[in-house]
Amino acid sequence: MDTLPDREAVETAIRRWLERAVIGLNLCPFAKAVTVRDQVRIVISDAENIDDLREELGEEMLLLRDTPPDEIDTTLVVPMNVLGDFLDYNDFLDEADGLLEALELEGVLQVASFHPDYQFAGTEYDDPGNNTNRAPYPVLHLLREDSIDRAVAAYPDPDAIIARNIATMEKLGNAGYRKLLADD
Repeated sequence: MDTLPDREAVETAIRRWLERAVIGLNLCPFAKAVTVRDQVRIVISDAENIDDLREELGEEMLLLRDTPPDEIDTTLVVPMNVLGDFLDYNDFLDEADGLLEALELEGVLQVASFHPDYQFAGTEYDDPGNNTNRAPYPVLHLLREDSIDRAVAAYPDPDAIIARNIATMEKLGNAGYRKLLADD
């Protein structure tokens, strides 16, 4: 029987992914600044079911809304006990968007998605481009719309980010990506 990882191991893996992939490969050119300023909140959720996760996600949305951006600019909610199946995770994204609507946070926050088995529509599972949205554990990334708008306005060619990221992942390959995230 597989044993579930502990909170510390999950957080270590997420921080390694953030440092080595998101920032290290420059997958998100906006991530380094908020990370260096310690404005990224990482919440390792021990929710055992979708209802508890939905409640916790709503609390984190409200906390992010009510906290100045210079304290918390973005939040990563990492459910370590649920949403391991990508299809279940993908279905939950609709619930997360519904929660934004119910809390009247549409246009204020958005949810970006990362999952160990992330697969873009129309791609094969092992397509290296899927690694742009693969993280060691499911991640519900809460972003402030205002912060995104400012970052995109200051970036020379934001439309090129996706193509550059896919090219980076194709060059690195699946084995290279796994090695990048491996525990040293």
